[in-house]
Parts: sequence; C-alpha cells; structure tokens
Amino acid sequence: MDEFTGLPDRISRVRSKIAALGLEAFLFLDMQNIRYLTGFTGSDGALVAGERSNIMLVDGRYTTQAGREVQGADIRHYRDKTEGIAQALLDSGWKAIGLESTAVTLQDYLNLKARAEGLELRPLEREMSTLRVIKDETEIGWMKKAATLSSQALLLALEGIKPGIPERDMALELECRIRQGGADSVSFDVIAASGENSALPHARPGFRKSEAGDFIVLDYGAVCGGYCSDETCTVALGSISDRQREVYDVVREAHDRALAAVKAGASCRDVDHAARSFIEEKGLGKYFSHGTGHGIGLSVHEEPRLSILSESCLEAGMVITIEPGVYIPGLWGVRIEDMVLVTRDGCDVLTAVPKNLIRLS
Repeated sequence: MDEFTGLPDRISRVRSKIAALGLEAFLFLDMQNIRYLTGFTGSDGALVAGERSNIMLVDGRYTTQAGREVQGADIRHYRDKTEGIAQALLDSGWKAIGLESTAVTLQDYLNLKARAEGLELRPLEREMSTLRVIKDETEIGWMKKAATLSSQALLLALEGIKPGIPERDMALELECRIRQGGADSVSFDVIAASGENSALPHARPGFRKSEAGDFIVLDYGAVCGGYCSDETCTVALGSISDRQREVYDVVREAHDRALAAVKAGASCRDVDHAARSFIEEKGLGKYFSHGTGHGIGLSVHEEPRLSILSESCLEAGMVITIEPGVYIPGLWGVRIEDMVLVTRDGCDVLTAVPKNLIRLS
C-alpha cells in the first residue's frame, strides 16, 4: 500500500490556495500537513510551498531520513530553525508568505518576523484547515486497516474484563492488543471508564475496579500507515437496570439517526441535530455535552466538526466519526461511536464492532 500516492495533486491544491490568497508561498509547520504534502515522517521540520518550487527544511537529525522520504521538495538543513526558515524565505525572493497560526507560538512568530525583515508574514488560521478533508483511496485503505485491527483488538480484550478488573488494566490490555495486532501505535490514550467514571466523556483510566452492573465505556483507536481510527463501545458488566438499558437504547437510536443523515451535501449541523434532537426528545439533552462527531485522518481530530456551531457540509471522501453520548453525573454514561466514509448517497461504516449492547458475564 503506497502511502503517498497523489502527492503532486496535493501540492497543486496548495498552490491554488496560495494564488487565491494573493500570496507567493506558504510556510507549513504542522508536521501532519508536512507529512501529507511530502511524505516526511520526522517529528520536526518546516516546509515552504511556493508557486513553482518547494523547500523542506530539517536539522541534522533528519538529513538521511528526509533524503529517503521527501518527495517534491528541495531539502535544506539548518542548525537554528528560525534562522534557517528566515534565510530560506529571504533567499527565495518571495515577499508575501502565509503561515499556519495554529502551529506557531507567538514568540516564534515574532522571532521569525524579526529575522525575515522586509517580508510580509501573514498568519492564517482556517485557510489550510480543509486541506486534508477529502481522503484518497490510499488513505481510506490505511484507515480501514486501522479500524479493522482496533475492532479485532477490542473483541479480544473484552474476554478478560470481569468484576474486579481495574480500569488501568483494561486500557493497558486493549492497547497491547492493538499494538500486537500490527498497529504503528494507538491513536490516543485508550479510555476505559467504569461505573460513575463512565459519566466523564474524557475519563482517564484509574484504579477503580469494575463492578457487576457497571457500564464500561471503551474509547480506542489504532494508527496504520500514519492514519488513525476511532471507535467507542459501551458494554455492560453483568445485569443492568431497566433505566440503563433505556438510556443505552436512546443513544443507539440517536447514533443510528445521525448515521442515516450522513451523505454528501448534508450539513454537519443537520447531522448533529439528527442525534441531538432525539436525545432531547427523550429528556436527556442536558446530558449530551459535546458534538456528534469530527473528521479524522492523519490526526484523530480534523475538519469537519459535526456540532450545532458548524457551518460546514459533508463531501464524498470525508471520513468522520458519529459519537453521541449521554453522561449522567455520579451514575454512569453511554457513548457509541463509529467511523464512517461519506459517500454520495450515504456512508460506509469502517469500524467493525456491532453496536448492539454487549453484556459481559
């Protein structure tokens, strides 16, 4: 599977954006964007994409790696990053340069501006944020692999969950299963939250031991070829109350309604509304405290955002999550999440664990 098929097309899209913004070049400092545009997998560097040429800047740690990986850019080396970027910009003759305001600190920006005197450095926030939203076949292939691997890991890890198992052990077991299955890494720190901790949307696994009657929320993902998966299952440990079952069914229905609303052209706000309105109708709206989903790819959270505040619309080729939840403080919570590929007429679910309630004995 060739991870970087289509790099020239990606650079072409950047150049189109540069021209539309009235710029001559754009400075990328977000390493995920740099990987997307050049194939470079190192942890530090800078990319200047110009109208006709590109410059990849790295320090001595990455000289050999950049030579092997970087496509479509001339490689330059620096000892001091800010000085190296400033010199490259001055040498290029470009005068109007955009840069990612979300990937640079204020101090670094001021230092660069002082060293690149005479150049127009224009910090931009959203102009390049949609660069990676449409996934090509290679990217989708990696994400399918990550989703399949992590789903298989979850089913294996569930076999060891019994009363008395601490959350930390559940999370560690699931992470080990993901890595043993062949993943590069996990997409994020695994969440394993039991009992009252399951009412915390981003709970950190602690020493609480699972008990019969608990809901256990497991949020996990794998990275394959640099691309992330993201899935959440809420399982029941032993018998649960009628109220727990009722709330689970509400979240499952909200999840299914949001899935049904996904298709190219649908507004992200409307997809969120499909889930949120049903939860509100059942009197649980105040317990749904986050958006219904988000884009995913090289980063686990990307554009678009599926929330009541979103102004974006879905497009075929986007990969997003659908993850409504209900969290009742001091009692328990439920979240159900799938990762899906947006198609012209609907969506394809990439995650593989069935979302009917799993009851562990």
